[in-house]
Amino acid sequence: MKESFVFTLSEHDNFQVDGSRKVNINDPEAFQYTFWNPKTGYGKKHMYVTPQRFTDEAMDLFYISLMVFCVDRSVSRKKQEDAWTRDLELYIPVKAYEKWGHCKSILINALNFLTGDHWAIHFRERVTTTDDENKYIKGRWRYRRSVRKIDSDIFCMLSGGLDSFIGAINLLKDGEKPIFVSHYGGGKGVKIYQDKVINSLKTQYSIDSKRFFRFYAASQSGVEDTTRSRSLMVFAHAIAIASGIGHHVDLYVPENGVISLNIPLSIMRLGSLSTRTTHPYFMGMLQSLLSKLDINISLVNPFQMQTKGEMMRTCKDLDFLNAHYQDTLSCSHPDQGRWTGETVGHCGECLPCTIRKAAIKAAGLNDATVYRHHYETEIGFESLQSYKLGLATPKDSYAAIQMSGPITDHINDYVSLYERGIKELENLINSL
Repeated sequence: MKESFVFTLSEHDNFQVDGSRKVNINDPEAFQYTFWNPKTGYGKKHMYVTPQRFTDEAMDLFYISLMVFCVDRSVSRKKQEDAWTRDLELYIPVKAYEKWGHCKSILINALNFLTGDHWAIHFRERVTTTDDENKYIKGRWRYRRSVRKIDSDIFCMLSGGLDSFIGAINLLKDGEKPIFVSHYGGGKGVKIYQDKVINSLKTQYSIDSKRFFRFYAASQSGVEDTTRSRSLMVFAHAIAIASGIGHHVDLYVPENGVISLNIPLSIMRLGSLSTRTTHPYFMGMLQSLLSKLDINISLVNPFQMQTKGEMMRTCKDLDFLNAHYQDTLSCSHPDQGRWTGETVGHCGECLPCTIRKAAIKAAGLNDATVYRHHYETEIGFESLQSYKLGLATPKDSYAAIQMSGPITDHINDYVSLYERGIKELENLINSL
């Protein structure tokens, strides 16, 4: 059954469609986000540090990402005929109405691939500004002299994970001065690790707090936890801020190429049941969307052709990495320990934790990470057996790299990447 939503940015928007749920994305009882008042740096004044105002196109994408994420959290997959695929329809107001009309098919295809659902999008023109936007415009003018502007050719996502930590280190060791963007949702686990990562980078490389942005966003009526659209929302925060720089920006999204390919190692991680956050096919569609919207940003994954272990071995500040990698987070469900009174952090049994262990072993280090479990739980034992079965099952590498989405360029390089990643995992699994 199709689930239809009419989104507004104000209670004064009277647009409606019969049979559709109406949601004001700025109603805190429906959705909460901190874009206009970030939780790092200087609060609201932090949003005035870019040389120019954020562009309409980038802000449209930002609001769209919030609305998509809200729907993603609001509609249960279990109630669908196949217990996964949903039929979702959204009515969305945008300022760059004509451009979005030309870009709609790209957005829909990207969402369909990212979440594994069927999306229908209907745009309408937005002519008004929100209260937060008005305050932002007035604030920029009021503090135009007292708030010092910052500039950079490079933005970098900083999740609190090991991959983005290495990406940040490499940029800083190269003498770059990136602007970092982080995001966290409902649980406390991610924020704790982001605090550790941000503080260690600030101390080691003497970075001004203004160069770190961190945002919160969460639906207040979430019934679905798969949240496959979350990555678009995370990127959209960075894209919106970067649009205020006023010139071309490279947005770094550091993630190891094996995870990026999203190849299911076992029957437990098939298709869109596993995240497609940085799959080359999705990133290509997102880049096409930015280009057609005239958003002057290039998406860069510097580790697209590296395994996690190779990233660790080639990090440009190995001493600093080795002293702090245990302060990063790789787990797919770090907050689960809270419900049993255990430490928030790595479960030690999910695939991201397992890939982390394999990478640290491949880097020749003794793993200083604290894990809650070591495959002794029922779920952990089943996961380990599934990993072993997956590794033992013969695969055609050329077919494997196509399992989660089309790969059309650099095929031999991706095949080599996949085989090296599998080898890292085998070296760990065979030692357990």
